[in-house]
Amino acid sequence: MHEILDIWDENGCPTGNSAPKDHIHQKGLFHPTVHIWFYKRTPAILLQKRGPNKQTFPNLWDVSVAGHVAAGETVLEAALREIKEEIGLVVRSAALELLRVQKNINKFPNGITDCEFQHVYLCELPVDVTVLKLQSEELEAVRLFSFEEINQCQLGKHKDFKIVPADMQYYSYIIQCVKDKIML
Repeated sequence: MHEILDIWDENGCPTGNSAPKDHIHQKGLFHPTVHIWFYKRTPAILLQKRGPNKQTFPNLWDVSVAGHVAAGETVLEAALREIKEEIGLVVRSAALELLRVQKNINKFPNGITDCEFQHVYLCELPVDVTVLKLQSEELEAVRLFSFEEINQCQLGKHKDFKIVPADMQYYSYIIQCVKDKIML
């Protein structure tokens, strides 16, 4: 099944056109995505281990839930759908706090040029991690990480875990947002 995505311009405005995801990634066309970061007040942040068959960053730890916005779908609809698909959790739209929309471009050796407008959400995880139902095609595991563990991963010094080598300030931004939310 080919995912069809809406194409946006470099300013984050819909163009009115859509195309298969593979075409969009081959041509480096902008498109909307969602990132949902779940946290616990312990404090901890939920990360997912990307599956071994992912085209980009296989087997690395990443944002709690992420995905593409399907053609004709709203960003919020995509966020709620991705949460249900990837970790089997149903949340109310009011539980999602939009933090920001960020422009992100990644070029990969396999020919993918991923040009995204990432809609970044924060949500308190309302259940224990053990009850989450993982979508095995997308992710291999989920785990709560302490801020210190994420900091060690950012520095490349964690002996057991490697995170997606995104802009490391992005992880710091999420940690700060969680700290602000739980008033640390």
